[in-house]
Amino acid sequence: MKKSQKILALIGTNIPRVDIQEKMTGEALFTDDIQFGVKLLYARIKRSPHAHALIKSIDTSRAEKLPGVRAVVTGADFSGRIGLYLKDRHIIARNRVRYIGEPVAGVAAVSEAVAEKALDLIQVEYEPLPALFLPQDAIKPDAPLIHPDLGEYEVVNFIFPKPGTNISNHFKIRKGDMKNAWKNCAAIVENEYYIPHIQHVPLETHVAVAKVDLSGKITLWTSSQSPFAQRDLIAKTWGMSPADIKVISPYVGGGFGCKAGVTMEALPVLLAMKVKGCPVKLRLTREEEFYTNFVRQALLIRLKMGCDAEGNILAMENTMYWDGGASTEYGVNITRAGGYSSTGPYDIPNVKTDSYCVYTNNTIGGPYRGFGMSELHTGIEQCVDELANKIKMDKVAFRMRNVVESGDILATGMVMHPTGIKACIEKVAEAIEWGKPSEPSAPHKKRGKGIALMWKAPAMPPNPGSSATLKFNSDGTVFLSIGGQEIGQGAFTVAAQIAAAGLGVPMDWIRISKPLDTDYSSYEWQTVASRITWTMGNAILDAAKDARKQIFKIVAKAWKENKKDLEIKDGIVYSTNTDKKISLKDFVITGIPKKKDQGWIGGPIIGRGKFMPTYVTGLDKDTGQGKRAVVHYTTGAQGFIVEVDTLTGKLEIIKAVSAFDVGKAINPDLVKAQIEGGMVQGISSALFEQLVFKEGVLQNPNFVDYRIATTMDLPDKMESYYIEVPQDDGPFGARGIGEHPMVPTIAAIANAINDAVGIRLEGPPFTAEKLFMAIKAQNKSVD
Repeated sequence: MKKSQKILALIGTNIPRVDIQEKMTGEALFTDDIQFGVKLLYARIKRSPHAHALIKSIDTSRAEKLPGVRAVVTGADFSGRIGLYLKDRHIIARNRVRYIGEPVAGVAAVSEAVAEKALDLIQVEYEPLPALFLPQDAIKPDAPLIHPDLGEYEVVNFIFPKPGTNISNHFKIRKGDMKNAWKNCAAIVENEYYIPHIQHVPLETHVAVAKVDLSGKITLWTSSQSPFAQRDLIAKTWGMSPADIKVISPYVGGGFGCKAGVTMEALPVLLAMKVKGCPVKLRLTREEEFYTNFVRQALLIRLKMGCDAEGNILAMENTMYWDGGASTEYGVNITRAGGYSSTGPYDIPNVKTDSYCVYTNNTIGGPYRGFGMSELHTGIEQCVDELANKIKMDKVAFRMRNVVESGDILATGMVMHPTGIKACIEKVAEAIEWGKPSEPSAPHKKRGKGIALMWKAPAMPPNPGSSATLKFNSDGTVFLSIGGQEIGQGAFTVAAQIAAAGLGVPMDWIRISKPLDTDYSSYEWQTVASRITWTMGNAILDAAKDARKQIFKIVAKAWKENKKDLEIKDGIVYSTNTDKKISLKDFVITGIPKKKDQGWIGGPIIGRGKFMPTYVTGLDKDTGQGKRAVVHYTTGAQGFIVEVDTLTGKLEIIKAVSAFDVGKAINPDLVKAQIEGGMVQGISSALFEQLVFKEGVLQNPNFVDYRIATTMDLPDKMESYYIEVPQDDGPFGARGIGEHPMVPTIAAIANAINDAVGIRLEGPPFTAEKLFMAIKAQNKSVD
């Protein structure tokens, strides 16, 4: 067997997750008295009833006197601002509130009931200010400023706020000659789409416990995708060393982006500072989870696209207004990601993009699975369909003609790497029998087929790092220390597979060190952006390489052989030249004895690895041009067959098909699980989900009024495929697949609806009521 075959024996294998997790070390329990003791206090937060107002005064004296209350905090207790990309948010509001639900005071008490009672005793006097709820209103020159001090905020160098306006980031692309490009177009389409706010709705709401010991060291237990980012952000905000803050994060009960960065986690820290030695626990209610935490930003997108008579797309103008809400500390990078990906996966020579992140007085917008790509592609892929219709060209053929390929110069000036997107299109088209009619189940029902493409790059700073440590035990087993979080996607399983394959040991020798603990776990920027398999996997391979180097040095010296002639398989080191072999368990801790008892060779083996993409370059502020905007793109396609009841508007998905180029499927079953799960989440956002605001007040902050897809809503037939065109900078060629499957879903369903009944709605959700009214209006216009 060749060396490469030996290493890859565990890669591309369906290792069940349970087999890995049964062998992992014990988990810290989030149980109150057992873990945190009888000193545990419970926090509740008083929140603003106004969308925009000045705080004239706060009186906490009655709350402080209530029996059982141990601490009360307000914005006066801490003046620093916090934020990942743009520091525009106070932990507790100071002087001004900017959305309904913004914290204005916090209480720690012996029970949640006492804390709630104390909140009622806090008196806050407000002076209401004009509020803005639509980005198109907030960008007007005479609009009241939501952040008058925007010009003073600390911001990273790739985000471009416009002080004196409500625009917190403006990302631009200017490529080609737009004026002359339109003259050469045989067909042009212009459309506007609106994609609403939705919620992540993790089954586990946000929860955090903070404790400050007598020396001032902070320990924070969080349900988090970002323990290291949380540590670093809180440390910087407080002016502390990261070494004085410890963040512990057990398994996460659903994240989807809302548990990235810092949202509510700093609140119990602020309270804990007033009651040193006592842990303080804050748990969001389901209603609070809906309207006080990150939501997916809404998007108003205006598109103009043109092609020549042969169907070659010549030009695109894309203007996006992202509703960032009251704080855009994370959302500004969604705007940037939407900007550099603004053409979708198409080769377009002339591009003008303006991507605006706009402050409003809505709930804070933040990262959501797909990081803006679902919203962006909802517009682009419907526009592509319309353009194909206008020149009477088959929609699949139109996409195949224009889709991006290896070597193409992208809108940012980056050269596209090899991609299997054409194979994805062909797979989906074949599976839904594109071009063949699908017979409806009844005369009053109509069927249609729709397809949509996607691409997505890991949206992150240019230099996010990963690290890993492999530490051998005396029996040959290995503790793998990583900082990537397990949020249900199988990150720990894939990490163990990569480690085992990289080292050359059996799978059951690998133990993941957990829970994540910033004092002891290896560093990881965040578990976001579908980057963990790629970046953490590279760090693990680097650690395995380091360990193997040490192992071969020891054995080569003991056997007097060339290191190049040594290999490891199933935990056994052997020589390819001789019949010598030795088990790792016999020497990785104790070493190998020299002949005649003349000492020892070796010592404990610890492999250390790291990875950081060093090749991403900056982009010009005015043109968006640069050598390499992103590390890479994952590409794919989805297709749907739908049936619409013309009497009721009810929509049924008959068949759903996905195909994505994953580079290399480390664990095929987990890849397919991500594809299916993402598609279902996409279906939910397409058919049911929308946060309904009225003057900034959320009308549906519960599962009664906010509908998500259940098993009853799933298509009878779902097919998932993956293509493997290796990524040059990925572990074994792998790239991410966590977010991508929900990116094209809304557009593909919208295109299928249009194919069925000739209707195109302004945006999701595509409810039965909306479809019924549109069909009714269509029938009236025909009459």
